[in-house]
Amino acid sequence: MGRFVYSMQVSLDLRIEQVPGDNGAGEWLRIGEELHRTANALTRSLALMVHGRVYYEVMEEAWPRAHEDASLPDFIHEYGRIWTAKPKVLVSRTRRSAGHNTRIIGGDDAIEQLAALRAGTGGDISVGGAALATQLLRAGLLDELLLFTHPAILGFGRPLFDDYDMPVDLELIEQRSFEQGVTMHRYAVQDAKEAGSC
Repeated sequence: MGRFVYSMQVSLDLRIEQVPGDNGAGEWLRIGEELHRTANALTRSLALMVHGRVYYEVMEEAWPRAHEDASLPDFIHEYGRIWTAKPKVLVSRTRRSAGHNTRIIGGDDAIEQLAALRAGTGGDISVGGAALATQLLRAGLLDELLLFTHPAILGFGRPLFDDYDMPVDLELIEQRSFEQGVTMHRYAVQDAKEAGSC
């Protein structure tokens, strides 16, 4: 059985974007080489990536063409190659096509399709997008949070989860510090469902 891991860059007040549309590209982020190389290795190790539409479109815009910019460092080019090649699932009601090794699922049974995907996949499955992560958390299918916390308090903006008001018990299973005051915390979600129990 696979494990859904919601991986996100966050502020200290658990915001993922400061203004609508910045989608993780805000000036408050402090992503240095060490952090980026860690993200490259983590992404390379994934069995699969699952993205919501907005998150996917941000990634689709940036990463497949990253190698064309000679001014970017090698670790940025590397992430572009990893993201483009990695098998991906786009969860969308509106998109009908997607490139870059991506298949689309949607409709009213999307969460059931994702539960089946989790049951039939070996390894970690990254989750990209607050709305999608919130739906998986509500369904008891989110297994881990992997948060890269930046030393900034935004005070407003998009939260890590959308309209979620139930307590969730977490277990800290890993932590690490990076340059510029960024910390990584990996948490296991205590009540994630086993495959077949949905």
